[in-house]
Amino acid sequence: MAGAVELRQLIAGQWRSGDGDAVASLNPSRPNIVVAEGGSATIADLDSAVAAACEARRGWAGTPTHQRGAVLLDAAAIVDRNAEDWGLELAIEEGKTRAEGVGEVRRAAQILRYYGHEGDRQAGEIFASPRAGEQILVTRKPVGVVGIITPFNFPIAIPAWKIAPALVYGNPVVWKPASTVPLLAIRLADALNTAGLPAGVLNLVIGEAAIGDALVNHADVDAISFTGSTGVGRRIAAAAAARGVPVQAEMGGKNAAVVLDDADVELALEQVMLGAFRSTGQKCTATSRLIVTEGIADRFLTELAQRTGALAVGDPTDDATQMGPVITGTAQRGIYGSIGTAISQGGEVLAGGQPYTTGPLADGFFVAPTIVELAGSGDIWVEELFGPVVAVRRAADADEAFALANDSEFGLSAAVFTQDLTRALQAVDHVDVGVLHINSESAGADPHVPFGGAKKSGLGPKEQGTAAREFYTHTTTVYLRGGRPLN
Repeated sequence: MAGAVELRQLIAGQWRSGDGDAVASLNPSRPNIVVAEGGSATIADLDSAVAAACEARRGWAGTPTHQRGAVLLDAAAIVDRNAEDWGLELAIEEGKTRAEGVGEVRRAAQILRYYGHEGDRQAGEIFASPRAGEQILVTRKPVGVVGIITPFNFPIAIPAWKIAPALVYGNPVVWKPASTVPLLAIRLADALNTAGLPAGVLNLVIGEAAIGDALVNHADVDAISFTGSTGVGRRIAAAAAARGVPVQAEMGGKNAAVVLDDADVELALEQVMLGAFRSTGQKCTATSRLIVTEGIADRFLTELAQRTGALAVGDPTDDATQMGPVITGTAQRGIYGSIGTAISQGGEVLAGGQPYTTGPLADGFFVAPTIVELAGSGDIWVEELFGPVVAVRRAADADEAFALANDSEFGLSAAVFTQDLTRALQAVDHVDVGVLHINSESAGADPHVPFGGAKKSGLGPKEQGTAAREFYTHTTTVYLRGGRPLN
């Protein structure tokens, strides 16, 4: 891409420059390169965006579901046509590899298509009434103006899986993306706008945390959907609760992969590597804890360390690169600080652990893919680092392994590797997470099934699939009875 892209806000169907402080996204591989820049939204801009959403609310709610879905289908076609170009921009702006970037853009199109067909699915229910001449109908209505706040790590897929159901169920949206990845937000908003959304149905405001806070606390916002850190999610939930506003929050994860003695070793190695280091470990579902039973531990960890050390780390636009940088220098420093703490607490580094000091990797926000084995618990076992670091502990048997997997306040996802059906079924019963993978990596989600965490990884209804309508709609129970028969 040539030169920095100008950042703009989408308010009431019009693109406009922000009048707030300057905001810029940087290339994390080459932080001296500005990817996109412009003025941020002001509080006045946010007020205008919410007012536009309120103005559009009635008309959009009254639009038939098939027509709302047709807009999403047209937007999906636009996103698909631009997958290669936008995937490259995603790699440059966020840091995942080009292949992953293109894949994420295509996943956003898939999500738009899934919800684009919502009009062909069940829209309500009918129940029998205990009274003659009456039926009980349960219908669904839009919840209202939805504020959506999205993170940096999936700058087009996560917004798509929030915005698409919000729109198809009849809600106008005010969206604040992470300020570190505004370019992909503009691309998605432009696709939806070009596809024919009425003015005010989707509004994009780009800015720092103050804009997000104002969105959460705005009196005319009826619901908030958030993905991001646990601390921010809890603050949003508290603020929304004070106003009586529903919140859907997908927050932290400290996801475990459990490798039992009878596992297919080659499969487990491949999947643990993908779960830990794809997207540079910057996934809420990434494998950040590894539990290996004693009978297989030495062999498995030796091979895993060798493969980790051999990963090709570099510029994500180079097709030979297997892992790119983390998003910011602040993130990079925090991750290395946590590795240092783990070592001081008795952890043994099996791979990585040291900063790059020469060459282009020293100039970017790169973190060496790292494995640290622990003799017991420690900060690195319980705290989310959001980077390419795996903490390892050994277990005597499957029961201890499952107990260690549950040893976290988080419960987003987990992976269990075993060829024993009985052990797999025990994992289903005993590992307390929202998403469980048997013999596949801990990361991954499909648009037609529920996604979200247990314990402190999530608040409110799950995302994706038909589960999304539990948040973006409310039910009305209708007691339908006619009058006396006409003669």
